[in-house]
Amino acid sequence: MARISDELPTLVAQEGPLQGQRWMLKEAAVIGREPDCDIVIPDRQVSRFHARFTPTPEGTLLEDLASKNGTHCNGTQVIEPVILQDGDVIQVALAQSFLYVSSDATLPLEAVASHLTSFEVGEQRLKLDKRSRRLWVMGKEMEPPLSVAQFHLLELLYDRQGKVVPRNELVEYVWSGDEAVGVSEQALDALIRRLRDRLSALDPHHNYVVTIRGHGLRLDNPSI
Repeated sequence: MARISDELPTLVAQEGPLQGQRWMLKEAAVIGREPDCDIVIPDRQVSRFHARFTPTPEGTLLEDLASKNGTHCNGTQVIEPVILQDGDVIQVALAQSFLYVSSDATLPLEAVASHLTSFEVGEQRLKLDKRSRRLWVMGKEMEPPLSVAQFHLLELLYDRQGKVVPRNELVEYVWSGDEAVGVSEQALDALIRRLRDRLSALDPHHNYVVTIRGHGLRLDNPSI
């Protein structure tokens, strides 16, 4: 079976103008708006030379090249160079996200395009695939994909299906680290509202994200 990487780390473009494209990282690759970049993102939010991926013996190194609008890895801004892990999501400004697949990953190529696309009676209404950061509701794929923050919010609820997750845990998981300090109740409420709107667009007959007043949120994801 064909693999997403032939013993090479791979970037898979997700939400953004390059969606669906893939690059094997044989050597250092620069991402930016400049036509001379190895991966060109035609968006004014992206700096001319925005970020760089460098394969090393320790793993693939991600560096932000003093970009104007920043580079994020799993929702955390890249200040110092970081070594990527399999399944990491890299966000370039607000223009383009990438899924990083390490050289030893075993995810088939077909999984990027079609994993979890089937829907049968007895399965849950909502399916989430962490590796490809994709979501299906009632058998229909979420397009465009959820934002990084929306996905992280749903991911935590999905991992604890049927259980109530306190709001402070949601904030810490979505924003993480120092970014979680000072996040307002209004910011979390706005994120929850946008996630509900996205889910409702595919399944208007069911409320997946349930508020338990005074406690937190839980995911209601019954089988059909």
